[in-house]
Amino acid sequence: MNRSALISAAEDVLHQGCALLDNVDDDSYSRKEEGPWGSSIGAHYRHVLDHFLCLIEGLWDGEINYDHRSRNREIERCVEAARRATRDVIEGLTSIPAEVLKQECTVIYSVGYDDNEALPVGSVVARELMFCVGHTIHHYAIMKLLCSTRSVALPFEFGIAPSTLKYQEAQAAR
Repeated sequence: MNRSALISAAEDVLHQGCALLDNVDDDSYSRKEEGPWGSSIGAHYRHVLDHFLCLIEGLWDGEINYDHRSRNREIERCVEAARRATRDVIEGLTSIPAEVLKQECTVIYSVGYDDNEALPVGSVVARELMFCVGHTIHHYAIMKLLCSTRSVALPFEFGIAPSTLKYQEAQAAR
């Protein structure tokens, strides 16, 4: 995937987030569901932006640490704060030069429940941007379920992987 396609994919998924933000009020956005999971649309959205921010911040030293998320509660509670943060992320992503996407990086991410230390793993920036896009789509699927309980309108493709959309189109064409 070339730079423009990869950055465009990230922008597209973040613009889907803007569509969500345009159709939800602060109460619906920040309201936690009943039960043991207790998550909100805003908590998932903030989590998504945190991963993109970790990526952008890690470009400077070649270390992307997904465990050092900012967890900004204002972004979880306030649609306008989330909108501003989304614009900042889009601006940060679009300013990444093509050569930076090819750079090697070290990724730090806790994946084990028994391990006390996060695992450092080698990667490249483009791969991590792809991870952030896929991770976003996954959380959008969860947010879509939460939105359905609040009558929040979303674009059809919100929370659906591009590969799934292509598969569905191919099946419909048969």
